[in-house]
Amino acid sequence: MNSSLKYEPVIGLEVHAQLLTRSKMFCSCETRFGMEPNTNICPICTGAPGTLPAVNAKAVEHAIRAGLATGSTINNKSIFARKNYFYPDLPKGYQISQYDKPLCQNGFVDINFGGREKRISITRIHLEEDAGKFLHDTGHPEKSYVDFNRCGIPLIEIVSGPDIRSPEEGIAYLKTLRGIVMYLEICDGNMQEGSFRVDANISVMPAGSKKLGTRTELKNLNSFKAIESALKYEIERQVSILESGGTVAQETLLWNDAKQKTESMRTKEEAHDYRYFPEPDLPPLIVEQAWIDKVKSELPELGNAKAKRFIKDFCIPEYDAFVLTQDKKLAEYYEQSVGHFNSPKKISNWIMTELLRKLNETGIEISSCKISAKDMANLVELIESDKISGKIGKTVFEEMFADGKTPEKIIAEKGLIQVSDEGELEKIIDEVLAKNAENVAKYKSGKSGVFGHFVGEAMKATKGKANPKIVNELLKKKLGN
Repeated sequence: MNSSLKYEPVIGLEVHAQLLTRSKMFCSCETRFGMEPNTNICPICTGAPGTLPAVNAKAVEHAIRAGLATGSTINNKSIFARKNYFYPDLPKGYQISQYDKPLCQNGFVDINFGGREKRISITRIHLEEDAGKFLHDTGHPEKSYVDFNRCGIPLIEIVSGPDIRSPEEGIAYLKTLRGIVMYLEICDGNMQEGSFRVDANISVMPAGSKKLGTRTELKNLNSFKAIESALKYEIERQVSILESGGTVAQETLLWNDAKQKTESMRTKEEAHDYRYFPEPDLPPLIVEQAWIDKVKSELPELGNAKAKRFIKDFCIPEYDAFVLTQDKKLAEYYEQSVGHFNSPKKISNWIMTELLRKLNETGIEISSCKISAKDMANLVELIESDKISGKIGKTVFEEMFADGKTPEKIIAEKGLIQVSDEGELEKIIDEVLAKNAENVAKYKSGKSGVFGHFVGEAMKATKGKANPKIVNELLKKKLGN
């Protein structure tokens, strides 16, 4: 028996999502990414003695939105706490967070995985501020610098229950959660810039057991590929230790992407190591029910609901619907395209095969794509109405993606209108058959495979502009079929 089948992985994920506010969590400094190091700081976010924090109401509202969207209970009273630890990127020596009385509790996220729905519990969603950032690649290999610009950036930490049973299931959960915060417009989901970061708690236990194994924590994973690779490696590492009679140590790990392995960072802390206590400079956070009700009334349609509506209204497959709704802007693009030309499945095919391929190749977001939703619809309509062939459509699409021209303009400039005149095509086919008498004889003797040769020659003679359907019909007629 495969040793990995004797053990069941248990994964819990903690997501830190940076909130889309103009100012920081407890001061008026801006939250813009990419500013010169240590230029976007003040005495409050750097913890100068005598300063007092003030809660950012917009950050609280964003956290409420996240809680409501995940079916969480919004606590009318929550408490900010000091999480004490000493690190060079934390100038105050503590982080303002929430501990035993968070803003949101007991929620869930439904994921679509392996053709079935599964509910992942959300233990808590709480507000906190971010720490600074180390700069290692500075041209001084023996030194590290600290940029405090990120200190005080507002975050929500979304903590799942230990419900995830495979790395692939974990990725499905994270993609769904990322979609939710982006649909809510409370986080941009940018993993490269650290706006959506993941810590993972992993343990393994004997298959069928209910007793959890010793867990390790993987810190600051910021790409889906890295998360999946790290989870797979760590599961295999723990299984290998247990199979050899060893004991898994409870520790915090980092993922070395270059070496594709986990490396020990420090002994895993417990809550008591942080010496949590209520933040003395902030009163309890009181959220009136009227505010919660107002936020609830303003919630947008989320990805899962939109996917189900697409399946019902547009009669597209479940797979298409969930791909198209992973990203809010992509879903809007698709729906706008269908509004211009009511051919939902054809448009879905073009977006999922051609458009997403080009976006992935170039790293461009749909919001920066030069092809408008209207032009995408027009391209599909031109193909469906037989004005251009699907093959020519792909050529036109490439140029549309590159320079943003309309399909009509490209077709006119290059003379790509499909030849559908039967009289004109009949002359071309007569010439093709006359030049291929030997193959005609083969076809009539039963070698039907040469039929494709005739089609290819007709298409070549028209530089790909012949209507393939009419070419096929005329050939069959001429050849006596």
